[in-house]
Amino acid sequence: MVDQPIAGTPADKRGQAEPALASRAIAVIGAGWAGCAAAVELARAGYKVTLLEAARTLGGRARRIETDRKQLDNGQHILLGAYSESLRLMQLTGVDTSQALLTLPLQMRYPPNTGGMDFIAPALPLPAPLHLAIALLRAQGLQREDKLSLARFSTSARWMGWQLDTDCSVSALLERFDQTPRLIKLMWRPLCLAALNTPPERASARVFLNVLRDSLGAKRRASDMLLPRADLSALFPEAAAAYIGRHGGSVRSGAKVQAIRNIESRLWQLDISGAAVGGTWSTYFGGVVIATGASQAAALLHDLPDCDTSTLCHQLTAFEAEAITTVYLQYDSTTRLDLPFYALQDDPDNHHYGQFVFDRGQLDASQAGLLAVVISASGPAAAQPQELLAEAVAVQLAVDFQRPELGRPAWFKVITEKRATYASSPGLVRPANATGLPGLVLAGDYTAGDYPATLESAVRSGIAAANLLKRSTVQ
Repeated sequence: MVDQPIAGTPADKRGQAEPALASRAIAVIGAGWAGCAAAVELARAGYKVTLLEAARTLGGRARRIETDRKQLDNGQHILLGAYSESLRLMQLTGVDTSQALLTLPLQMRYPPNTGGMDFIAPALPLPAPLHLAIALLRAQGLQREDKLSLARFSTSARWMGWQLDTDCSVSALLERFDQTPRLIKLMWRPLCLAALNTPPERASARVFLNVLRDSLGAKRRASDMLLPRADLSALFPEAAAAYIGRHGGSVRSGAKVQAIRNIESRLWQLDISGAAVGGTWSTYFGGVVIATGASQAAALLHDLPDCDTSTLCHQLTAFEAEAITTVYLQYDSTTRLDLPFYALQDDPDNHHYGQFVFDRGQLDASQAGLLAVVISASGPAAAQPQELLAEAVAVQLAVDFQRPELGRPAWFKVITEKRATYASSPGLVRPANATGLPGLVLAGDYTAGDYPATLESAVRSGIAAANLLKRSTVQ
């Protein structure tokens, strides 16, 4: 963490700015993955960057949290080898990705004897789509008609360029391509929930195809699954903060931006409050990146004097929040699964809520015996009392793995990120990075792009925002 004086130019007693100094200073509001990406790109280009975060921990909706039990992430994540910009910035800021991430071939593997499937891409660097064809031939738990169904879908989607002229729901897309009920249950539905955090019946087929293009439709290395060994704040945000500090910028956690205003179309004045700045402070910058959540961005834009931001604010407030719940279950340190993670067959009507389970001990030795069970689009499940949800998930694991001891964890922790993502609905209009106001841009996983609300979409948005500012501000 880098805590230095605010890097912008403060107002003097008459409220006048010092334009020559402030023009090279950039403020980034929000230290989630989008804000950190924007700040790193700007610092690398020679700007004096101030990264402001209202919370005490960097990372936004993908961060480390302190609990009454131990240090945990606010949710389990999987990255893909296709996340080129995230990997590039990690390496740029000094993260050893070979140590920070566990690399696995693309797979969908269920516990044995549960009626699931065992699908795994070959480890050899084969060209697409040969690696998928071999994975299909070797897949267990799928009937011949299921394999032919998947092969037809992949071939047709590749022929279409993984694009749709008119968006529709994922369910409608799968019906159009005659996907079998078993394949939908065991592959398409869990993939859709994991990638878009939206049930197939109301998820965007166009966005889903973009994800499949870079997983099932990509070469093996791009389709690799990357599991974080480090906590999510250390994986990139804290490395980004250190990088910004080394390049003459500053990072302030516990600093909340209360208001922004434009000064003569040349500078931006920020009113900042919090213990990190010793009360309330007004500072001037030549450019600003708003990298908060969509609703917080709308609040800042709505209060801009003499600026018509009504259309943009409407877009930012139109997102429907989707929750993700992670149930952490701690067992004896000798408890271990055969694989680092498994898919699970969820059946909420029978109190089976878990969709994926991760053996944290295989990622971080200090977390031996800790299992993390993920529930995407978890609104209904999260509405239950935490004790009942954790008990149901533990029983689900005990039944699926035929290991009674998994039904009796030593302790549990249920973490629900209520606004983890937005519903990736068909035809959803996402705002551009540009706000139409000089020197003011947006960054976040909700801005226009190919991917749904993922770490990579946040990082790409931050880079796009930084590039816009680099073109419009004077160094």
